[in-house]
Amino acid sequence: MILSMTGFGRAEDVFEGKKITVDVKSLNSKSFDLNIKIPLRYKEKEFEIRKILNDRIIRGKVDCYVNIENLEESNDVKINKKLIDSYMNELRNIASDAPEFEYLKMAVRLPDAITSRPDELTDGEWESLAKIVNNAVDKFEDFRKTEGKTLHLELEKNIKNIDKYLSEVIPFEEVRIQSVKERYQKSLKEFENVDETRFYQEMAYFTEKLDIAEEKVRLTQHLKYYQEVMDNEDFNGKKLGFISQEIGREINTLGSKANHAEIQKLVVMMKDDLEKIKEQTLNVL
Repeated sequence: MILSMTGFGRAEDVFEGKKITVDVKSLNSKSFDLNIKIPLRYKEKEFEIRKILNDRIIRGKVDCYVNIENLEESNDVKINKKLIDSYMNELRNIASDAPEFEYLKMAVRLPDAITSRPDELTDGEWESLAKIVNNAVDKFEDFRKTEGKTLHLELEKNIKNIDKYLSEVIPFEEVRIQSVKERYQKSLKEFENVDETRFYQEMAYFTEKLDIAEEKVRLTQHLKYYQEVMDNEDFNGKKLGFISQEIGREINTLGSKANHAEIQKLVVMMKDDLEKIKEQTLNVL
């Protein structure tokens, strides 16, 4: 089954007056490359979040953003009155002629004058966060499957195109060999004292070098294997990449042996479809 390496998923829920949102998206990559941004409140759970993403996403350049929004008013602010009074006394000693409210304005900006009192992360809140992360990955996987179906159709079309062009080579194959023989025989008549046995040996050797039967068989096998892996194996992107390289080698050898204008045209069209396959395969998980 083909899965795309690109994907996007978002999930959100509310826990005790806090709206938690998780976004997960990815692009293609040779390995699992995660960039994660989470609020300081959840920093202690970063390792667990990374493990969830790594186990389920497997491969890709992944961005994960966790956001938290307070929906209810909370009294999490602590005003340290004693410290502020101390700051104001020190400020009066430095500048005694300033208005009283100026001392207060400066004092509240100094360290620890006003602090937040965050409550500790509870097991319940972590369970809620983990569930939201997994829900985001569920939607992310649905996106991958949908994109994968489109990729599958495109790759299958390109594989069938190459197979079709290969079948169109056959009518030109005998014509090409016959043309070479006639050209050699014509050349033989233009020279005197030619060792005909040696001449025909050389012609047979040259004709054998032009034979593309093996390349056609191997190319057909590679095309079938690509289709089988695409249809029947999961997480097959790297394997499909290796098979596409083998397909390319056979097409290149076919082109170098062609020695015929029409076959060369078909080889060019095969290469065009192969480039599309290679580009699309890079995005297969």
